[in-house]
Amino acid sequence: MLGNCIRKRLLIIAVAVICTNSMMNLFAKEVVLGGKNGWPVFQKQENITTGKGRYGYDCIQLASNSFVFDEYTDLLIDFEDAVMPISDGDYTINKNNFQQTNQTQNEKSAGLSRNMGGLSVSGKPGSFFGSEGLMGSFSIEFWLYPSIVENGEIILNWESSRNEDGRLVFQVINGIFDKGHIKWELNNIFDMYLNSAGKNEVELKGSSKIIPDAWSYHVLSFDCETGILEYVVNGITEDITYITTERSEGGDVSLVYLGTPAELEICPEYTGILDEFRILRRPYSAPDFQSADNAGSIGHMQYLPGGGRFVTKPIMVSTGSILNKLDAEMNIPSQTEVCYYVRSGENFYGWTDTYPEWKPVESGETLSGITGLYFQVAAELLPDGNGEKTPAITAISLDFTELPEPLPPFVVKAVAGNGSVTVSWNYSVDDTAGGYYLYYGTRPGEYLGRMAIEGESPINVGNTSSFTVTGLENGKIYYFAVAAWSAYDMRVVGKLSKEVFARPLARLK
Repeated sequence: MLGNCIRKRLLIIAVAVICTNSMMNLFAKEVVLGGKNGWPVFQKQENITTGKGRYGYDCIQLASNSFVFDEYTDLLIDFEDAVMPISDGDYTINKNNFQQTNQTQNEKSAGLSRNMGGLSVSGKPGSFFGSEGLMGSFSIEFWLYPSIVENGEIILNWESSRNEDGRLVFQVINGIFDKGHIKWELNNIFDMYLNSAGKNEVELKGSSKIIPDAWSYHVLSFDCETGILEYVVNGITEDITYITTERSEGGDVSLVYLGTPAELEICPEYTGILDEFRILRRPYSAPDFQSADNAGSIGHMQYLPGGGRFVTKPIMVSTGSILNKLDAEMNIPSQTEVCYYVRSGENFYGWTDTYPEWKPVESGETLSGITGLYFQVAAELLPDGNGEKTPAITAISLDFTELPEPLPPFVVKAVAGNGSVTVSWNYSVDDTAGGYYLYYGTRPGEYLGRMAIEGESPINVGNTSSFTVTGLENGKIYYFAVAAWSAYDMRVVGKLSKEVFARPLARLK
């Protein structure tokens, strides 16, 4: 009885050793995105940018709610490039005395003006300020952060002339500081328009004072459908007039008529910061994402409420790899969130946005059932309810188990027969080998055979040490090699053995 107990105990110990050895043959590996290696180029990204994360490494975070170039945009100046502050638009720079600063309302950079001439641009034909004649709706919008609010400082100036019944008429569009406000003057800009004094002159003025060292959002907008010309500050209309024959709602609209193209001066006399200057070929429309401060002033949220997202390119590991865990180094401020998703496959051909299915995962959780040659990661970053805070991801590590390639047999022999060759080998010394592939062909190193009755190369011969290939042509030489496939996943195939050859002959028995 005692002897049986001893034998059972030894058997249990032996099994445990075998299992432990087998598990040690599975290689634990890691792929790191971000961190000291930097972030790769993403397959897709939306409303994200890079910032400074932990340990000084680049992190992924939400992009500021900045202006974007769309079908209505005529000019966009975002100052992200110090040499070329114009992001988009058919305009050329004549002069640029702005300096780049990271004290910004949106994205990474803004323009700092020290009252030294600002930025002047000229529009190419087809642009709003590069064309002559009747124009449609427009809006001019920008963020302002003045150091001082001094009377006479100029935010915007455009001067030209047009021919009106054989005489030149001087045209002006300018925005200047006046007693703590911005005053807009538009002279001889609108076709067939007269104010109450019988002049083609329009003036709009803000009602709230511009505060030094504070950001404010400004829009000068004209709607060619209604004739409404308005000045908007922080989302609130502060002055409005109708550019119509009746100077009120219901009259015939007077359209913009620009004369000879001339340069547009932006902040030629201004001390402070300007960010996200944009000209649109449409009237102002309030965005869906607005926030109000304690005083009730309305402005843009710092971050879009819908957040941002990215999708990595498929990450190649090795066939049959098993994803064990996704770990993220990140900073999640209160009320913000990051959601992770992963998917996998042996190839990524035919993948779509929804196939293979994305699986939601938590950072640090143990995963199961995610295997393949390729892994792909997606993340969704969500701000707080006021759009003031963003989460940040410094690095993402993928911990996975890689199936080892089993070693090939060390000894292989080939013996010719009549229209056949028998190939034999010693079993692989690698205990992860679950079976063997037999490769064959008619040229050294090229195992492209298709003539054998048993099938084309390679032939899965199972867990055996000898196999006869038939249906071969007598007198022709054939080359053979053997490779082991993994007991964990037969798609994992090791290296080829040494090559052997044989020539079938009819006289051989």
